[in-house]
Amino acid sequence: VPQPVESGGGSVQAGGSLRLSCAVSMRGYSAYCMGWFRQVPGKEREGVAGVNSDGATIYADSVKGRFTISQDNANDSLFLEMNSLKPEDTAMYYCAASVGWGACFLRQTPESYDFDSWGQGTQVTVSS
Repeated sequence: VPQPVESGGGSVQAGGSLRLSCAVSMRGYSAYCMGWFRQVPGKEREGVAGVNSDGATIYADSVKGRFTISQDNANDSLFLEMNSLKPEDTAMYYCAASVGWGACFLRQTPESYDFDSWGQGTQVTVSS
């Protein structure tokens, strides 16, 4: 699986919006999962949103109604649209991918151990 490359992080005030992008090609794979995770120093990595090759999406309860995950396979891209941002959304955000049918298809929220290819991360900072 090619390594994802994230972009689009930055600093924003509470209530603002950011759009994260991830360049990763899933062409040639009939079954796969992609996801966005975030991590704050000293805490475990948290699943934020996921999408699979069937087009099904899943979200953490903390971001439902505010974040939207989408994929553009024609352009080998994964996106995370983040609206109504809160200071607690501040974290390093990571894009991840896995190929083949697996447990990621059955999750209610993304789990990091389902993924085996990770980007380097992009920082999101939300100030109050």
